Amino acid sequence: MTIVRPLACILAAIAAAPLPAFAAATPAPNASPHRIAIPPPTFPKEKLHAEYVVEVNKKGQVVKIKSGKGTKYGSFNAQTYGNALQMWIRHPDGTAVVGLYRLTYDYNPSNHHVVRHFALVSKGGSWANSEGAANVMMDTAKKEAAEARKHPQPSPKLPGLNQITGKKTATPSPVPLFSPKP
Repeated sequence: MTIVRPLACILAAIAAAPLPAFAAATPAPNASPHRIAIPPPTFPKEKLHAEYVVEVNKKGQVVKIKSGKGTKYGSFNAQTYGNALQMWIRHPDGTAVVGLYRLTYDYNPSNHHVVRHFALVSKGGSWANSEGAANVMMDTAKKEAAEARKHPQPSPKLPGLNQITGKKTATPSPVPLFSPKP
């Protein structure tokens, strides 16, 4: 019992002592010498209107986009199309009506807001029991990821640094071995 206490004190002192060798090996974080300015996105200066007709199943999920009318801005069309595929249309009590719905997206350039509206076009449809488009996309992604894990592809050979920069770069030299002096 008397040997344990001094041994514990010695171990605690060693653990609490600063280790300059390890501290010196880790460089301190260094801030970037200058700020990197990220330019703000450029927004359209005109009003935009996109419209889609979608099929909604009994759960309220969009099954597919039946038709659509976009804008001349491809990025706005892609965002609204993707949003429409992932959308749920339900009543506040959680129930849904199977049918065709019209989705509209209106962009206001003065405040950069997009307002989305939906309206029932017609009730019913043969897609009532179909899986939602977002679920189908997730299932496809999971299957593709599992397949990729089963059959990994070798990484493509990347170009060398000389090829990328267009300049000859220094080649690394072997580390010299030092022998202790007698």
